[in-house]
Amino acid sequence: MTQSPENTLMPSTNLNHGLTTLTNWGLILVEGPDAAALLQGQLSNSVLSLKRTLSGETAQGPGAVRLVGYCSPKGRLLASAWLALFPESADSDDRFALFISRDIAASTAKRLAMYVLRSKVKVLDASNDWDVFASYQNTQGEQSIALPSDALALRMPDALAQGHSFQRTLIAKRKVDGNTSTIDEAALLQWNSLEVLSAIPRIVLATQEQFVPQMINFESVAGVDFKKGCYPGQEIVARSQYRGVVKRRLQLAHTAASESSLDLAKPGVELFHDADASQPCGMVVLAAGNPSHPDRIDLQVECKLDALESGQIHLAISNGPVLKIDQLPYPLIEI
Repeated sequence: MTQSPENTLMPSTNLNHGLTTLTNWGLILVEGPDAAALLQGQLSNSVLSLKRTLSGETAQGPGAVRLVGYCSPKGRLLASAWLALFPESADSDDRFALFISRDIAASTAKRLAMYVLRSKVKVLDASNDWDVFASYQNTQGEQSIALPSDALALRMPDALAQGHSFQRTLIAKRKVDGNTSTIDEAALLQWNSLEVLSAIPRIVLATQEQFVPQMINFESVAGVDFKKGCYPGQEIVARSQYRGVVKRRLQLAHTAASESSLDLAKPGVELFHDADASQPCGMVVLAAGNPSHPDRIDLQVECKLDALESGQIHLAISNGPVLKIDQLPYPLIEI
């Protein structure tokens, strides 16, 4: 990405590249000499030795960007986030940025702040003061956006759609009085579709405390470091991994786009197997329309493994829309 002389981001779109504001994403900043120690003791992934990325540059690769989870003492995910280290200058204290679902940003920041105690660290929900943008581009194209010099940007793993690989970048920029961020609906649809098809989950308010990390493949997408030491819920997460007690996994699925399925395909909506209509067999994690196939909705679903062996899985109710299970874009770490 190149630096923008105007220091602004202009929404734009087509199926190969686009940029839009993300109103459903927020930003938490954790800053100070003890910031790394605080986060190391709270998150599912290690934050130590992260490469520093200055404003106006893009953090990318596992040395600079981590997917992290925040668990309850029972090992259930309260939040997930994309994290990178963005000091205000080369000689400044650490400043970590967590890109997170906006509907859980305030509660997550408040919970983290409970553990500051006498540490030299400040936790701030910056969602009201910073805009979050999404940028995507076909990796075979040459299109790139101009990145403002004061922006915080991190590159997420590429996503595969329609046989093409897409780069995905999250960008945060401090709001300026008088500037109004614009949502490009077509770009937003494509971004949301790419996020679902990546099969990398994101926790939202409706799915808080529903999943042990392995139930949504969090360890298989590098969201858990089993060697990092203690954090809330760590013993349960480790036990699930090494004793093989998880019998549920995240799957990709799709269903026909209809008035009923559009209303039902939302995070937190339960799934039912036709062999047992009384008990849910899973839950929607994320869902989005497919811009290349307007008659289709793609979903990330958490589901019992035995429900995949035979019969049909329905959305929301026992006779709801039927889900077709699709192939994951990555191998699962066997449990």
